[in-house]
Amino acid sequence: MALLTDLQTKILIGDGAMGTLLYSHGVDRCFEELNLSKPDDILNVHKAYLDAGADVIQTNTYGANYIKLSRYGLEDEVRAINRKAVQIAKQAAEGTSAYVLGTIGGVRAFKKGAYSLEDLRRNFREQLYLLLNEEPDGLLLETYYDLEEMKTVLEIARKETDLPIITNISLHEIGVLQDGTPLSDGLSQLEELGANVVGLNCRLGPYHMLSSLEEVPLPEKAFLSVYPNSSLPTIEEGRLVYGSGEKYFAESALAFRNQGARLIGGCCGTTPDHIRAMASALKGLPPVTEKKVKARKEEISIASAAERKYPPLQDIVKEKRSIIVELDPPKKLGIDKFLKGAKALQEAGIDALTLADNSLASPRISNAAMGSIVQQTHGIRSLIHITCRDRNLIGLQSHLMGLHTLGLTDVLAITGDPSKIGDFPGATSVYDLSSFDLISLIKQFNDGLSYSGKPLGEKTNFSVAAAFNPNVKYLDKAVKRLEKKIACGADYFISQPIYSEKQLIDVYEETKHLTVPVYIGIMPLTSSRNAEFIHNEIPGITLSDSIREKMANAGDDKEKSYQEGLAIAKNLIDAAFDLFYGIYLITPFLNYELTVELTNYIHKKESEATERKITHV
Repeated sequence: MALLTDLQTKILIGDGAMGTLLYSHGVDRCFEELNLSKPDDILNVHKAYLDAGADVIQTNTYGANYIKLSRYGLEDEVRAINRKAVQIAKQAAEGTSAYVLGTIGGVRAFKKGAYSLEDLRRNFREQLYLLLNEEPDGLLLETYYDLEEMKTVLEIARKETDLPIITNISLHEIGVLQDGTPLSDGLSQLEELGANVVGLNCRLGPYHMLSSLEEVPLPEKAFLSVYPNSSLPTIEEGRLVYGSGEKYFAESALAFRNQGARLIGGCCGTTPDHIRAMASALKGLPPVTEKKVKARKEEISIASAAERKYPPLQDIVKEKRSIIVELDPPKKLGIDKFLKGAKALQEAGIDALTLADNSLASPRISNAAMGSIVQQTHGIRSLIHITCRDRNLIGLQSHLMGLHTLGLTDVLAITGDPSKIGDFPGATSVYDLSSFDLISLIKQFNDGLSYSGKPLGEKTNFSVAAAFNPNVKYLDKAVKRLEKKIACGADYFISQPIYSEKQLIDVYEETKHLTVPVYIGIMPLTSSRNAEFIHNEIPGITLSDSIREKMANAGDDKEKSYQEGLAIAKNLIDAAFDLFYGIYLITPFLNYELTVELTNYIHKKESEATERKITHV
C-alpha cells in the first residue's frame, strides 16, 4: 500500500507510451510478444522512463490477453507473456523507489456487441491471475471506453486483491463517456466499486483532458490520475506521427496538478522527453487539496422537431393485418418503372415499402434517395434497410442523421451481404459494427446521443426492425439471436423468405413467446431456373420436390411460370395467415405486378375473414 501512502502527500509521475518508442524504432507488430523475443528492448524502454523521472511504470501487457493475442496467433502465450512482462518491469525498477503496475487494457471499443460480458470476464480473469502471481505493486486498468466493461472487470479485481487499483477510462468527447454518462458520475461509480485511483487516459490530448477534469470534483476516497496523448495524430508517409513538444507538456502538467491529479503520466505519442518535462515542472510541488469545480454545461436533448408522420409498424401489426413489400432500388439510372411499381403497391394498400441497401452487395441507386422521393411525392411510408457492410462508424452516424432529417423514421438494421458475393468482390466490407451494435446505436440516437455520448441536439424517433433468418439447421439458436436483438432494442423482425408450410408452423411455435412481432417473408418464384437457384445456391433454403416440379412443369412460358409462382405463394400466405399478422412480400426483379396481386389476395382473405366473423356473431 506504499503507493497509496505516497499519493496522500505527493504527486507521482507515471511513464509514457511503450508502443510509441517501439514504433519509432520500426517495430510494427504485437508489442506484448516482445516481452519474450526482445526482452532487452522492453527493459530499455522502462529504464528510459525511470531515468526521465517516472515514479510509476506499467508492465508491457496492455493487450496481453487471450482475445487480443489471438489476433496474432499468440493466444497460447498469454501466461508466458504476462509473467515475463512483470519480471522485466521489476528488473528495471530494482534499486529505485519506483512502483510497478500490472496493466490490463480494455477490449470493447465501438464493437460492443462483439464480446459478451461473460467473454470479457473469462478473458480478464486469466490475465489478472497471471499478473497477481508475479506480485506487482498495483493494477492499472486503462483505455476502457465502455463503462460497463470497466465496472465489470473492476468488481472482479477488487474481490481478488487488496492491491491499489488505478482505473483510467477513455473519452471520445470532452467530459462525457461513450454511453452519455458525465465523466464525474462515471468516476464516482468506479470509486464506489473500490478503485483507489480514477482518471483518464488515451484518445485525447492535454487540452481536452484538462477541459474534462475541470468538471470533476476531488474524489472523497480515491485520487485522480491523467495520462493524455501527446496530441491528435497525423499521418506522414504512412506512419502515425504525434506533435506536442515537451514545453507544452510541462505547462499541462502544472494545469493537471491544479485540477487535483496526483498520478500524471503519458499515453500515445509521449516519450521520455515528455515525462522528463512533466517531472521537472512538478518537482517539489505538493498536491492540491481543494479545487473549484466548473459547472457542467447541460446540453438538453429535446424531442424531435416533428412527430412521426406514420405510426410505428410494430404498433400497426399488433392491431391488424399488416403488409410490407420490398421493392429494390434500380441497378441502373432511371426510376420510372420503380415509381410506377411503388404507386401500384400503394394503391393496393401496403403499409410500407421496404428498400434494400445495395442487396447482394451490388450497387444500386441510394435507398435513402428513393425512399425520400416516394415518401414525399407519393406519400408512401419508406422502410430503409441499413447495412453494416458499406459504412464505417462515422458514415453510419452521418447516414442516420440524414435519414432523420429527411423524415425517414422506419429502418431495418442488418449486417449486409459480404462484398465478395457481389459485382465488386474486391471491394472492402467495413463491418465496423455488427447488426446488434447498429440496433443499439440507433436506439442511442433515439435518446438524443451520438455513439460518443455527445448530445445530438434532439432525439430521433426511429422504429427499428431487425432481420430474422429462419432457414437454418437449428431454429432455436436463430431465435436466441432474436432475443439478443430484442435486448439491444429491436422493435420487430422481418424474416427471410420461407417456402414450406411446415416451416411456417415451426417458426410460429419457436417465436410465439417473443415480446415483439414478426413479419414473415414470402417471395414468389418466377421460373424453374429461379426455383433451382434458390434451392441449390441460397444457403439454408430448401424447396420441396413438389414445388420444384410445379415450376418445372411451367416450362419456359413466362406467364405460366408467374401464375405457378403466385399459386405457391398464395398457399404459403394461407398457411401463414392465422399465425402471423405481419406479411413481408419480396418483389423479385422489380416484377411488382406479382406483389400487387399477392397484396390484393391478402386483403381479400382479410375481408372474407371479417365477414365470416360478423356472420357468425
